[in-house]
Amino acid sequence: MTRLSRRQMITGLAGVAFCAPPLAALAQTQAFPQFFSSLSVDVSVLKAKGLGGFADLVGAATLDELRRSFADRIDRRGPRLVVRLTGIDLTAFPDGGGERWWGRGSGGGTDSINGEALAIGPRGEVIARHPQLAVLDVRTSILTPNEHGRAVAVAQHYVRWLRRELIS
Repeated sequence: MTRLSRRQMITGLAGVAFCAPPLAALAQTQAFPQFFSSLSVDVSVLKAKGLGGFADLVGAATLDELRRSFADRIDRRGPRLVVRLTGIDLTAFPDGGGERWWGRGSGGGTDSINGEALAIGPRGEVIARHPQLAVLDVRTSILTPNEHGRAVAVAQHYVRWLRRELIS
């Protein structure tokens, strides 16, 4: 195999950059709609992971916050907004997990929720998608972990960040 010189490598990269569409054009093709005909949450991936009723709790909290946060963005002519949740992680150490060897706490744990927002057109096609991971600091005692309350809080946080990201 022959080695490329620095000049050949730079010329090749410049050619690829010239042929690739500009980032502004990519952003325009993936522009997320601003109005939606309906809102829904898909927790089938969480249920497939064995979360069952807990997935339903997270889905209901997400849908409630979607209705609240996107109430001014409902228009029957728009596409459907479907939030597909694919992962949730609640830390086992909500109070930070104790002291580190240098005498300071570890700063608390974090809960997170992962998923994507999909704009679904009238024929069921995906018009736009927006993957997102939302992370929320947790500051509670390990003696009173309140997993349900933390799951609701991180679901609400996810939707609020989604609103900030999608609506300009």
